[in-house]
Amino acid sequence: MNYSKQEVMQFIQEEDVKFIRLTFCDVFGTQKNISVLAEEIGRAFEHGIAIDGSAIQGFGDETRSDLFLHPDPDTLTILPWRPEHGKVVRMYCDVTYPDGTPFEYDTRYLLKKAVERAEKAGISFQFGAEMEFYLFKLDEKGERTFEPFDHASYMDLAPADKGENVRREICLNLEQMGIQPESSHHEEGPGQNEIDFRYSSPLSAADNAMTFRSAVQSIAYRNGIFADFSPKPLADQPGNGLHINFSIKSAQKDTHLSQAIAGILKHISSMTAFFNSTEDSYKRLGQHKAPSYISWGKENRSQLIRIPAADGEYKRAELRSPDPLTNPYIAFALLMHAALDGIENGLILPQSENINLFSADENTLQNFERLPKDFSTACELAVNSDFIKAHIPQAILNLYRNR
Repeated sequence: MNYSKQEVMQFIQEEDVKFIRLTFCDVFGTQKNISVLAEEIGRAFEHGIAIDGSAIQGFGDETRSDLFLHPDPDTLTILPWRPEHGKVVRMYCDVTYPDGTPFEYDTRYLLKKAVERAEKAGISFQFGAEMEFYLFKLDEKGERTFEPFDHASYMDLAPADKGENVRREICLNLEQMGIQPESSHHEEGPGQNEIDFRYSSPLSAADNAMTFRSAVQSIAYRNGIFADFSPKPLADQPGNGLHINFSIKSAQKDTHLSQAIAGILKHISSMTAFFNSTEDSYKRLGQHKAPSYISWGKENRSQLIRIPAADGEYKRAELRSPDPLTNPYIAFALLMHAALDGIENGLILPQSENINLFSADENTLQNFERLPKDFSTACELAVNSDFIKAHIPQAILNLYRNR
């Protein structure tokens, strides 16, 4: 939105804002917030709002627990589903120590450092997310069930597609929040949906991904249903994916895309623990169009990375292995570092594969390296990776390993 601090304070005064949610996330990407009254915004900008870091997973223990939230004025947005009178707004925050030093376990800070590295190299990244989710019915107590909201299939119409009106409401709310949805449709699983939104800068894209999950869950619950972003909510149905689209530009107008993909393929196994961060994540991989082999191809949805059929400003690559429970700040930071490694070292992209890996025979599949088979294996690869150690603090790495 490009608001200044003064413009935020003016907006709060003129728009009848009563509450401000100062939002951040833990190391696993679980969104947290503290709500302050509008009168406290000046203090928040000048000094920050104190929180108990020891109560946040991965933020330390009681010996040095005082941390401060500093709202980013660029992220100001109204929460449209909250009351019209006495509005509620939200801003994402940077986390610091009391002396103002950035908190090294704030994953938004990790992404900012990746952006700084790219800028020094004269390279810019754009990210766009395609996030899938299931809609389940609630029981008489308002608790979630595993009964799908409908039994429609891919891109079906109403009345088979009962999620149409919910997706419409989500898209309209996202627009009011400054996020531009590009498309929405029913996915392959019963009650499964997808909403895609326009690509943007890394930090904005990660903030948008966090906002999207929160908005979908809030609006779904207001409609008497439960939105599930877990990677494999139904054992015999497609899992939920987070397809990450990325494009790269430099001052020389050389996209470096092939070298970037080579870097990502090189480091993908050690990054997988952060892209697929639960045991259930590995029940999704290798089934229903979710990849399990390390390869790339053009337009081919059986590959780990594919190059969609698009030209010009829409030319991009798509990583298909992550799921929606990933922390987008860590995911985008690692992808940038891996891509920059490929670019700076001139890595050569292996030959593309245009076979269908989901139907290939065992002799063919033996020629491909597999992604880690489970979360434990993925964590061990991360722990022993110099690349991961260079970009992920040891405390965060230990938390993932011991999750």
